[in-house]
Amino acid sequence: MAGKLIIIGFGPGSEKHFTERAKEAIRECDCILGYKTYIDLVKNLIEDKEIISTGMSEEVERAQAAVKIAEAGKKVAVISSGDAGVYGMAGLIYEVLAEKGWDPKTGFEVEVVPGISAINSCASLLGAPIMHDACTISLSDHLTPWELIARRIEAAAMADFVIALYNPKSGRRMRQIEEAQKILLKYRSRETPVGLVKSAYRERQHVVITTLEEMFNHEIGMLTTVIIGNSTTFVYSGKMITPRGYQRKYSLNAEVQKLRLHERLKQENEPWALHGGQEKIQTPATLAEEALNKINKPITPVFEDIFMVAVSPGVANKRFTPNQLLVLAKVAGEKGIIEYSTDHQIHLQIPTSNPDHIVEELRNAGFLLSPIGDVLTVKACDFCDGEKTGAIPIAEQLYERLNGIQLPKELKVGINGCGMACYGAVKEDIGLIFRQGKFDLFIGAKPVGRTFHAGQLVEEGIEPEKVIGIIEAILQEYKEKAHPNERLYKFFKRVKVLCGYPYKDMTPDFEIPPAVCGD
Repeated sequence: MAGKLIIIGFGPGSEKHFTERAKEAIRECDCILGYKTYIDLVKNLIEDKEIISTGMSEEVERAQAAVKIAEAGKKVAVISSGDAGVYGMAGLIYEVLAEKGWDPKTGFEVEVVPGISAINSCASLLGAPIMHDACTISLSDHLTPWELIARRIEAAAMADFVIALYNPKSGRRMRQIEEAQKILLKYRSRETPVGLVKSAYRERQHVVITTLEEMFNHEIGMLTTVIIGNSTTFVYSGKMITPRGYQRKYSLNAEVQKLRLHERLKQENEPWALHGGQEKIQTPATLAEEALNKINKPITPVFEDIFMVAVSPGVANKRFTPNQLLVLAKVAGEKGIIEYSTDHQIHLQIPTSNPDHIVEELRNAGFLLSPIGDVLTVKACDFCDGEKTGAIPIAEQLYERLNGIQLPKELKVGINGCGMACYGAVKEDIGLIFRQGKFDLFIGAKPVGRTFHAGQLVEEGIEPEKVIGIIEAILQEYKEKAHPNERLYKFFKRVKVLCGYPYKDMTPDFEIPPAVCGD
């Protein structure tokens, strides 16, 4: 029996906005896969079908499971809100298929069912803000480097696009929307209309029209889509309107137009067009030359590189000296950002194309430097101000050998110098507790979410000289076999055995409804 994989976008969530094909596709499938919240939105259509429901950030597992089901000969649907091809599951599933060498001629059939994307559903509630050229930009930097996102915002702002910002803010991403506003204010008026739409066409729908300057006076969360007008967008009677340009040729309040039908496409009546309103016939070369000559003030975008680094006064030392604080202020300057992290580090973001002198000044001040991103971070307690020193050599060796190595997802190794574990090593991805001269090892804490749990105790009484080798082996297996963006606890749960340690489910044994960031 031939299988089939259908990737369905069902729009904003209201059943009225499901396409007929989306409903048919759900009905014809044997199995439905989706994020828990999406499953709830289409439960009236699912009937008695098999349901595979997953949480947020489990997209890769969802895509792989769908492919396996289709390979087994079943018809399976993967559902997404909005349009599945706009920040949805369609692209990821095709990437998984490409990795497997799927051939549409010999393999199972794949269909993408389009839906209404957020830019369209939210625009309809705001009025007509995307009547002219518009673009979408996601502010989530979990998979895309922030430097690239910032450049896209800059380019769109410079080109006067109407901009729809997806994923503007979450519990862990607070500053991205603020940085986006700073970039936009370089090119847009403070009075530029901005529409904020939360949960379009759902029960908790909320619509606000404000300005670029005042937008933070209103709630913005993960469920909000932010639509920013261009230089011509205006607000009339509570609606955002972006003119298409009809006023250039037409009298919108007159019954008789000033230009007759046969006159409207003449070159002399379009002086803003590429042909420049001239009657003579021009070649492509002369058209291009004249277009360049008409630019009075060419704008050349200048993008500064952003140097990002984490600094700390030491592995076991948590005390900054006054001189170190002065050095931080000096290297950051007026344009840099200084941010304290939960890992007892200072994160620096400094615009510079030559970071070497910054690195030198920081090291001369006695700082330890680490990269930021999907890397390993060693987080150790202060060992009671150095009174409990037994584990400090191991902590320092772990830092020197492993801190900052590239991994599929950010990962923290927590080290506590005694059984009190007051610095929370058991709630890190890998936890080490120094007790009675030896180490206890914890793996796979779930550090975020309402189903947060501590790591699983996998071995007690490890001799200090064996610890680093064990940690290196765990990291090597994780690095080689984990999916991109797969956290350690998800990897451990999937493979069931990690470096000989069997997996044990540590999640709460009672049901906790999912909660979306910003809800």
